[in-house]
Amino acid sequence: MTFHEERFPADLSFGSVGGPERRTEIVALNSGFEERNSPWAHSRRRYDAGVSMRSLDDMEKVIAFYEARRGPLFGFRWKDWTDYKSSLPSLDVSFLDQEIGVGDDVTFEFQLCKDYRSGDEVYCRDIRKPVEFTVVIGVGGDELELGKHYTVNLTTGIVTFLEPPGEGALVTAGFEFDVAVRFDADRLEMSHASFVAGEIPSIPVVELRV
Repeated sequence: MTFHEERFPADLSFGSVGGPERRTEIVALNSGFEERNSPWAHSRRRYDAGVSMRSLDDMEKVIAFYEARRGPLFGFRWKDWTDYKSSLPSLDVSFLDQEIGVGDDVTFEFQLCKDYRSGDEVYCRDIRKPVEFTVVIGVGGDELELGKHYTVNLTTGIVTFLEPPGEGALVTAGFEFDVAVRFDADRLEMSHASFVAGEIPSIPVVELRV
């Protein structure tokens, strides 16, 4: 896959508009009832980092990043400021934040994931792009040490234990993460508003399946 492990400048994505998108097929029946079905098992996120005014240096950074990605050709990392860590926004990341599996004394690898709960319903989202030095792992309520007990693949979000967790041991994790995205436009439209600032009306990006 054509993907660059580079993050769009986080200071420029701050204040962006966007969030999860679902695709739902709705059929209205003659009786007035509806039949609803979704061909997507997972949501897909869209963002727009365009704002009315940026410094000329900011505009230069955007152009350089866009050109280095060859526009929509190569994917990249994106920080979603509304949803970028395993804990609540007001809390620090903890190794007890998310349950990512249960040991069976055989399995070495576990996928990082984040649960979204409302009432009795839970949606589990695989986390493929964790941020370096933010992942903390625990087994059976005890925090483990990176390198000594486990490793983390930052391009897939897979945690690999040096020894498999024991039978019935709860595997937990905390982390920050990025979203894999690409530019959703074959051109960027910019203009100089003054000698020190310019306008970038729209910088659309869309999440990639990785």
